Amino acid sequence: MKLNKLAAGTFVLLFGTIGQLAINTQTASAAKVTQTTTVAVKSQSLIASGSFVTTEQDHPTSGIAKVVKVGGKRYVEFDKAFTTARGPKVRVVLYRNNTVPVNLKAQNYVTIAPLKKFDGAQRYEIPANLDLKDFKSVAIWCEKFNVTFGYASLQNS
Repeated sequence: MKLNKLAAGTFVLLFGTIGQLAINTQTASAAKVTQTTTVAVKSQSLIASGSFVTTEQDHPTSGIAKVVKVGGKRYVEFDKAFTTARGPKVRVVLYRNNTVPVNLKAQNYVTIAPLKKFDGAQRYEIPANLDLKDFKSVAIWCEKFNVTFGYASLQNS
């Protein structure tokens, strides 16, 4: 008899819990969340471009130069294939003519900036007060020895 009472108590306890579980079961649902991400894209327009040619055989230069406008500012950009020889005081310059001689005269060019690196993609801001109509090419020039390594004649887009 003791065993029957124990078994009946276990039955009630066991099935009473299951009954509660069955009564409290609900389908889980997740609220639909919508998220919008807005990315501001600066439009870039191509002004001119050209391929580098070597001026001085001892200082090979290759790659592509572009003049672009981004967010109201103008830049000279070199592509990832750009490469030039090593040297001291190497500068990026804009030159007045389509072809650039080995040795430059001060009145014919404007220095944009020191060259950041000898290989790979890079960008240089062009001063806002500079009239691009006055310049026909971009060159890599060694100021210390007045030697042009290479240049890209710029063709308007």
